[in-house]
Amino acid sequence: MERAPVPGPPSLGPRVTLTARLQERARELGFTLCGVADPSPSEHAVFYQAWLDADHHGAMSYLARPDAVARRGDLKGTLDGVRSVVVVAHEYYRDDSPEAVADPSRGVIARYARGDDYHDVVHSKLRALLGWLEASEGGVTGRVYVDTGPILERELAQRAGLGWFGRNTMLINPRRGSYFVLGVLLLDSELPRSEPFSEDRCGSCRACLDACPTGALLGRDAAGAPTIDARRCISYLTIELRGVIEPELRPLMGNRVFGCDICQEVCPWNERFAQPFTEPAYEAREGLDGPSLVELAARLSAMSGKAFSRAYAGSPLVRTGREGLLRNVCVALGNWGAMDAVPALVTALSDPAPIVRGHAAWALGRVGSSEALFALGSRHPAETDPFVLEEIARALSA
Repeated sequence: MERAPVPGPPSLGPRVTLTARLQERARELGFTLCGVADPSPSEHAVFYQAWLDADHHGAMSYLARPDAVARRGDLKGTLDGVRSVVVVAHEYYRDDSPEAVADPSRGVIARYARGDDYHDVVHSKLRALLGWLEASEGGVTGRVYVDTGPILERELAQRAGLGWFGRNTMLINPRRGSYFVLGVLLLDSELPRSEPFSEDRCGSCRACLDACPTGALLGRDAAGAPTIDARRCISYLTIELRGVIEPELRPLMGNRVFGCDICQEVCPWNERFAQPFTEPAYEAREGLDGPSLVELAARLSAMSGKAFSRAYAGSPLVRTGREGLLRNVCVALGNWGAMDAVPALVTALSDPAPIVRGHAAWALGRVGSSEALFALGSRHPAETDPFVLEEIARALSA
């Protein structure tokens, strides 16, 4: 008697087809990379906690909130019943003129921040991708995250096969480099997983570590995880830090006034594979592609906080606020050290915000001309803020 065949596992054919169509739709929306990750608990939670315990997150206290740490460790705290994670990458690379970057009279803004805010751009496209999936599949629900929730995006991207953790802590793709932002779509529907990226292709290269002006990149820890001390990172100093930039770090910042691309600029994978963006929303806004420091300082000094928010609405620059950005410009003017910087710094020395006045005082001390020292001496009797008084005294005695 002939035995009945033993039934095999159910075919994933239709699901695989759905994943392929999902990736194709993602490409149509402008996402260069797209993969599907396993939503199981984080394998990097231990490294993340050790990073927090070392205070490497600086003033970013929101990263250390117990509820946020728990949700980063397990996605079920963000979406109960999550079964798949779609991870996408959206590129923002643009060529920079070497002359503009090397000109200390011009400010350098990180490439991703010169156009519209990528949070809005990627979120809108991910919503469209989710809508397409809901229409195609039916009954699927999901949530969209673009740096807006407690999620370890880079770990999920590695699981989704998008790349590996470079020594600069960025996710690097072997065909595209690292000039992209990540978006995450949590789904309650199961899709076939992408093959995780398991290799470390940095090899013995340490170009990013050697190029970092402030020594923020610490290499890999004993377990092989790349580590960064955010407190020394120029991106952190110019964006996340709301208070005083430590005097010893100011000269190392050069003319970078919002964010920093240095560790990506020297990466061989970017030098070889980075491609210019195609997203119109990332085109540089007027005055944000290598602006004159003097002109930018004058513009900011004439603005109120509300005027700043209106002028830069929809731009990443809103995050640092008028005071933070003007503080950064003062530091860059001091690093330039030219006489042409003095009038803008004298104006900033009378700014309503002590954080601006203090950094302007430091910058005038760096210039060190008779006009700069006269302005400092004239301001001293009228100043009442202890921080600013300390900066003026230090500048006059230098």
